[in-house]
Amino acid sequence: MMVTHFTRRTFLDATLAATATAVLASCTTGPGARAGADRILSTDPVVARYEARRTANGATVTHNLTAGTFDTVVAGTALTTWGYNGTLNGPLIRAKTGDLLKVPVTNNLAEPTSVHWHGLALRNDADGVPGVTQKGIASGSDYRYQFFLNQPGTYWYHSHVDMQRERALSGALIIDDPNEPMAYDQEWVILLDDWLDGLPGTPDDALNALAGGSGMSGMDSGMSGMGSTFTSPYLGGDAGDVPFPVHLFNGKAPQTAEVFDSRPGSRIRLRIINAAGDTAYRVGIPGQKITLTHTDGFPVQHQQVDAVVLGMGERIDALVTVVDGYTPVLALPEGKDGSAYGLIRTGSGTPPSPGRMPSTLTGDVTDGGQLRADESVRLPSRSPTRRHEMRLTGGMHSYDWSINGRTFNMDDPYAGAFDVSLNERVQITMINDTMMWHPMHLHGHSFQIAGNGARKDTVIVRPGETVTVEFDADNPGQWLVHCHNAYHAARGMIGLVSYVR
Repeated sequence: MMVTHFTRRTFLDATLAATATAVLASCTTGPGARAGADRILSTDPVVARYEARRTANGATVTHNLTAGTFDTVVAGTALTTWGYNGTLNGPLIRAKTGDLLKVPVTNNLAEPTSVHWHGLALRNDADGVPGVTQKGIASGSDYRYQFFLNQPGTYWYHSHVDMQRERALSGALIIDDPNEPMAYDQEWVILLDDWLDGLPGTPDDALNALAGGSGMSGMDSGMSGMGSTFTSPYLGGDAGDVPFPVHLFNGKAPQTAEVFDSRPGSRIRLRIINAAGDTAYRVGIPGQKITLTHTDGFPVQHQQVDAVVLGMGERIDALVTVVDGYTPVLALPEGKDGSAYGLIRTGSGTPPSPGRMPSTLTGDVTDGGQLRADESVRLPSRSPTRRHEMRLTGGMHSYDWSINGRTFNMDDPYAGAFDVSLNERVQITMINDTMMWHPMHLHGHSFQIAGNGARKDTVIVRPGETVTVEFDADNPGQWLVHCHNAYHAARGMIGLVSYVR
């Protein structure tokens, strides 16, 4: 069977055919299912039974989202883009563990959309993947997401329709712990993003250029470095594919940096989210240590560092003690030009100008995949009962990316699926056979990196590297696993963790 690329056209075609998905939900097998494999789909009674085990002992929290076009200014340039509620950063959604979250979504875009709740182990039909867990939200239509919140931490939400996330269709989701054990005085939620929409062209133009397509009118100046090698020894070589004219810190370019007011001696919890499409960020405070406390929502053994690297989709929580004056929280695009930053202000001193900001962060540098889980969140010791090998394949030559040599096909999502059964301990060995790093993300679960490593949902896998993770199969349904480089996913580096009976 010929495999088609995972592109905007195939994705939207799949959403138009989503009625077939609903029909399949009442059957015992899906398209491409292995003989005898009875797949547990979103509307299966077993999903409802597992959802009933989730408990709500808090409030009902409602946030409304409207996806649509809006006018804005990025780095001094007026442009029109797509976002939630007319902002470059979607509204901060905040609730507590035990709460029931309801999010009515209105789609004012000219094409279908969805919302994925990145990092949450939630009910399968709320995961926001058109063609797999729901129908796409049609233009002019409404849809309500509703699910219980059982795990505190730093998360985020974004569209899961092709390149839509590469506009402004993303925002932060913070789930507070009513019994928070960590002491701090203030909190700063930070969303980092690489931006090119309207400066000039679109993310779809950039993807088309990488794939060797045409239709690049007006893109020569903005895309002149497309496909160039951006080098990062930390990431194992090639740092990314796309040159971005601007990097944003909470929707702001360096010329209009966000300012956070504090006092000397205050302890601030930084909740840092990398919402970028093709850029890892090295985050730190020049001349001052930060203390890492969580990665992807889960506590880790505290570690003091000079800087931390976040791949796309990863989150890091860190503590910083405020000194007098202006303190820059600096985010450098790893292996690329430019910077983003925000300023902590105590009311004295002079703010640094963008041109005088440090261009490097050196010393003790780490990432979430190198941290160790706090003992309170380690998976119970247990031998794996299901093992899968996941080879990351493809390359720049034809800009085709894949898993185990298979380019994901939304018309046949179960082909090559990684089958699991309820209550298994699943081990996945990720082997990077490509010349580029990949931030690999698993939907609907958190995994633990082998050897008491961190609990995470997104992990950096460097060229030639093998990363082994384990998770408990305790959330039935159909769940994507994919590279969180938006351009790699759009060209096929996606798989499916598929629950079978």
